Amino acid sequence: MSQTWINVAYLVAAILLIVGVKRLAHPRTARSGNWIAAVGMAIAVGFTFLVKEIDHYGLMLAGIALGAVVGVVSARAVKMTAIPQMVALFNGVGGGAAALIAAAEFHRQAPEPGQLAGEVLVGILFSAVIGSVSFWGSLVAFGKLQELITGRPLVFRGQNLFNALLGAALVALIVLTAVTENGIWLVLLMVGAAVLGVLFVLPIGGADMPVVISLLNACTGLAAASTGFVLDNTVLIIGGTLVGASGTLLTIKMGEAMGRPLTQTLFGAFGSAPAPAVAAGPAGDGASVRTASPDDIGFMLAYARRVVFVPGYGLAVAQAQHDVRSLGELLEGKGVDVRYAIHPVAGRMPGHMNVLLAEANVPYDELFEMDEINPEFPQTDVVVVVGANDVVNPAARNQPGNPIYGMPILDVDKAHNVVVIKRSLATGFAGVDNPLFYDPKTVMLFGDAKSALEQLVSSVKAV
Repeated sequence: MSQTWINVAYLVAAILLIVGVKRLAHPRTARSGNWIAAVGMAIAVGFTFLVKEIDHYGLMLAGIALGAVVGVVSARAVKMTAIPQMVALFNGVGGGAAALIAAAEFHRQAPEPGQLAGEVLVGILFSAVIGSVSFWGSLVAFGKLQELITGRPLVFRGQNLFNALLGAALVALIVLTAVTENGIWLVLLMVGAAVLGVLFVLPIGGADMPVVISLLNACTGLAAASTGFVLDNTVLIIGGTLVGASGTLLTIKMGEAMGRPLTQTLFGAFGSAPAPAVAAGPAGDGASVRTASPDDIGFMLAYARRVVFVPGYGLAVAQAQHDVRSLGELLEGKGVDVRYAIHPVAGRMPGHMNVLLAEANVPYDELFEMDEINPEFPQTDVVVVVGANDVVNPAARNQPGNPIYGMPILDVDKAHNVVVIKRSLATGFAGVDNPLFYDPKTVMLFGDAKSALEQLVSSVKAV
């Protein structure tokens, strides 16, 4: 087949990828968006087999088979709570692949110094550095999310100076590699970029991992696009650019949602000693919490006019999305106005709660983003917080100096009554106490979210 028809197929694949990414912007169209993008990728991979320069079909088929097995098994076996870790790991693999391709092309296209075209050399260097940073940084993010590494910022004395020296060394290695086209300098450059990737993520707290994953995803996309220029592959350029652009925009939006500049998230811990997490306990003036039985809360819910559920990471851990939906349907049958409040950074990745509730077939028109639902809380009879913590913490509004101060939150404390379903008074991912638990209008229902919701369903049925 001629290269012209292959390029036409790549164009079709690129259009499908663009349409697919566009449809991912809304839960109602996200599933079809995934399928459309998958078809586009299948077209791109299929027509790549027809490129004249390719002759190692066995290796390609083996790679596809291995990737398919890993992808299918991971998608089916990994729990919803571990999806962010899987996203971080898969994203890192993409960055690592871009770096390895850059190294392979450097070896293939430059058997002797001076034989690489300038634009190809720039693409190789960019892919090698950014791909290595993305791969190793994503591994650290995976370790933090999987709790293999502490979620607290990890810094050391003199880190700013070390980072400055490392940056200068990387610039020197880039120049040496470009001038000499010697593979030794490229290897050292990739090793230095690996160290930079690790040191880039270690000082960032666990609560900011969704932002970091999004940024590293953008880096992987840019590395892939650069690799596309090296390989002269149109669909790789377009696909990588899409991932880089969407990841960058998502990173900026998430920074805005958390109420602080991106630079503060990425560099706020640099040069400082790691602060211990604030221990759970009474939040000021020796206040105590109020608890309530499932029967008392069930009575409160059954006679409410409006109930708003606020899902959080604890809901995902307990796999209780179907139970919260059952309770919501039961209340709707009693004439209660039921809504679900979604914070943009609830859970461990963007859209985590949307995906969770979509799995339970919660109607999309009952999902309300933070800006939509916040004005409604003063007119809400009962808010049921299921496993959320930092995203409903009033300290973000009224405690200057608190690590999460300035982060936009769901204003659940403005509702008439608040029910918090939680295993204990332990702090959230940000490691700070939550005054909401000690508010006089708040009652706690301690326990696993799934069993607690099942008890509430039985209690509401009995009313």
